[in-house]
Amino acid sequence: SIKARELWEKILESQIETGTPYMLYKDAANRKSNQKNLGTIRSSNLCTEIMEYTSPDEVAVCNLASIALPMFIKNGEFDHKELFRITKRVTKNLNKVIDRNYYPVKEAENSNFRHRPIGLGVQGLADTFIKLRMPFTSDEAKKLNQDIFETLYFAAVTASMEEAEKEGPYQTYKGSPISNGEFQHNLWGINDEELSGRWDWAKLREEVKKHGVRNSLLVAPMPTASTSQILGNNECFEPYTSNIYTRRVLSGEFIVVNKHLLEDLVELGLWNDGVKQEIMRANGSVQNIETIPQNIKDLYKTVWEMSMKDIIDMSRHRGYFIDQSQSLNLFMEGATMAKLTSMHFYAWKSGLKTGMYYLRTKSAVDAIKFTLDKAKLAEPIVEIDEVVVEKQKQAAAKTAAKFAQENIEVKPMTAEEMKALIAQAKEAEGDDCLMCGS
Repeated sequence: SIKARELWEKILESQIETGTPYMLYKDAANRKSNQKNLGTIRSSNLCTEIMEYTSPDEVAVCNLASIALPMFIKNGEFDHKELFRITKRVTKNLNKVIDRNYYPVKEAENSNFRHRPIGLGVQGLADTFIKLRMPFTSDEAKKLNQDIFETLYFAAVTASMEEAEKEGPYQTYKGSPISNGEFQHNLWGINDEELSGRWDWAKLREEVKKHGVRNSLLVAPMPTASTSQILGNNECFEPYTSNIYTRRVLSGEFIVVNKHLLEDLVELGLWNDGVKQEIMRANGSVQNIETIPQNIKDLYKTVWEMSMKDIIDMSRHRGYFIDQSQSLNLFMEGATMAKLTSMHFYAWKSGLKTGMYYLRTKSAVDAIKFTLDKAKLAEPIVEIDEVVVEKQKQAAAKTAAKFAQENIEVKPMTAEEMKALIAQAKEAEGDDCLMCGS
């Protein structure tokens, strides 16, 4: 046997050193599951957002799709009606995927046809807030965060009900919480009257009781580590980790600046080589650059400059409408066992199903201070076999490309600087899950 406190300290020690193990809370995952009539959920997937029942003759399957939130900004406002329409379409499309898919093992086919779980996620929440001029942890951003996921869940349940009206409910519908009129927010102890008032939950509840739903599970925000690059969105529901990125192309490595920040600074007439170097010296932060206005600083805080309490609170608020779970990374500079214990207990008491996917910590190695020299073309003088470069999260606009990449080269680095770069890059993207890249 091992003492609980000793085990806890070993877990925290490992998280500080490696970012893992992940933290999932079994009681919350089962109490708030629409599959709890099937039995106990014993495990999740690699990215910790899938909470599905398994048995000897069932291998759980996740059928995923992500929705690009910045596409729903119309005239400076978020268009919930359009999100409702698109979410319904995606939900019905995923039902076609279940019907037409090839299943390599019979157990996977059994699970998918019996329970028909799907997982809707998002990408570009941070971009959406920036475009609407909302600092990530502001009150208005917190409200929009919850409202977006209410719309997403309401639309998904509506579409699933409409599919059930035509095709019948999923096989194991009887006895599930939703068959008894309990939506996900009700399992969190939230009444319909406490929500935005935008959607008629009482009417939908009656329709579900009449027709059932086609899917046992509907919402599961995944990391979107790969697909978010297609539209140039920031990953899933995460804040920006930095305002500078390293881009590798055939001709070498270039520094690319957050496209939104760059556009704002160019529009304000503040962008120049000196400001760029200051951002790079500050490892992507703009908080201590005197020439940048406070409202811009507030808008472009990185996740390292935010309270994890706010991040966990926002996870709880959208969690009211997530019937699976969410891939929640947490970030901590100067991580200690005391800080981690406080953070984990807060996430647990908040009722999260996934308390933490990866823990991201700041490296002890001092970050690199790049020195730019336009007159000198050079490659790093230190050869490294394995360099994990942080992928380009944003497809820079033409203006951004002009200022961030044109004729800018990096001076040769010392061995120490290269070592620091590798450490920083590994922490940023080295172990992201690409399996759930929807």
